[in-house]
Amino acid sequence: MRKKFIMLRESVAMALDNIRNNKVRSFLTLLGIMIGVMAVITLITTVSGVSGTISSSFSSMGVGTLTVSVTGSDLKTGMTPEDLEVISALESVDGVSPTVNLGGRVSYGKNVQTGKTASGKNAYYFQANEDMIVQGRGLTFIDDDNSTYVCVISQDLVDEFFLGVNPIGETIYVSGLPFTIVGRYEEDSGGGVSSIFMGSADVIVPYTTAMKINNSDEVTSFTVYLKEGADSEAAASEIEDAMDKIFDYEDDCFTVASMESIEDTMKNMTTMLSSLLAGIASIALLVGGIGIMNMMLTTVTERTAEIGLKKALGAVPGQIQSQFLLESFLLSMIGGLLGVLFGLALSFILCQVLGTSFVFNGGAILLGVGFSAVVGIIFGWAPARKASRLNPIDALRAA
Repeated sequence: MRKKFIMLRESVAMALDNIRNNKVRSFLTLLGIMIGVMAVITLITTVSGVSGTISSSFSSMGVGTLTVSVTGSDLKTGMTPEDLEVISALESVDGVSPTVNLGGRVSYGKNVQTGKTASGKNAYYFQANEDMIVQGRGLTFIDDDNSTYVCVISQDLVDEFFLGVNPIGETIYVSGLPFTIVGRYEEDSGGGVSSIFMGSADVIVPYTTAMKINNSDEVTSFTVYLKEGADSEAAASEIEDAMDKIFDYEDDCFTVASMESIEDTMKNMTTMLSSLLAGIASIALLVGGIGIMNMMLTTVTERTAEIGLKKALGAVPGQIQSQFLLESFLLSMIGGLLGVLFGLALSFILCQVLGTSFVFNGGAILLGVGFSAVVGIIFGWAPARKASRLNPIDALRAA
């Protein structure tokens, strides 16, 4: 055992000496491995951080909510306010918030913006997300019942139109119609699950007013807020039964999505994306492996005399092969470890830039290091075998 340990230590020392004696060639060879591992670590770790941030956002925004999208039928294209009342009256439902999108431009004085968005909501939306209002008030049931021309605007719109001016009480024009500003909200507050699908609006008006502007009396999307402790699957089933009655049991008239199903879908998508990116990045490892094979073949040619001398002194083919295989393995592992360090550093920087949390992914590190070890062994095997099969007399004569 001691003899084998001494031989292994000497083999490692000889391999490291050979790597140091060919600094430029060794660096260029391990650079391919380092870049490949760095790419794998960076992509997987960054995607894990983004996935974690998205998952936490989904959880925080969608607790106790379901979203319903209505495609309608030939006879009934959407939900009327009376239909929404039916859903609101269900046992597990605390309230319903419809969403009605508005087109057109938003303007204040001579400042006209065509890239802004407006959406119709009801008073319950602001009750369910009471922390979102930072100035003024939200919409009320009186606004819904009377289809008033009032609105709540986002902080972005305040920065665009009312820099240094109190926006409350001012009048803006949405789709050419005047709306009095009654409140301001922060886009990162509240929002709920509907904001994931509909986006955050710059202007929120009463949904009944939005329906009037669109010349429609139906909505095609709404968010259902469940009572505390209600089971989302049971609630979804209850809502589907009620919706079936509303649409006379016609097929494919609506979809009910729970946050759990959406979050599971997102996790599956990010897992697939992570695997795809890791597979693409692994191509760089194969290129690095070819570089190792090329270097080791060159090394075998350059050290022909050394191989012949070792064999003449009694070295067996297995020892020669192990020597060159160990050198290939060490070269690959050095590149792999450097790739892990640079990959973690780059991933941390990207997570900071993207505003997501940095997640230390041990699986990605094991994958990168494992790939490095496998590449070093596989691509170093052929040169090592070639070295072990050299005829000592021919090797010494060639020298």
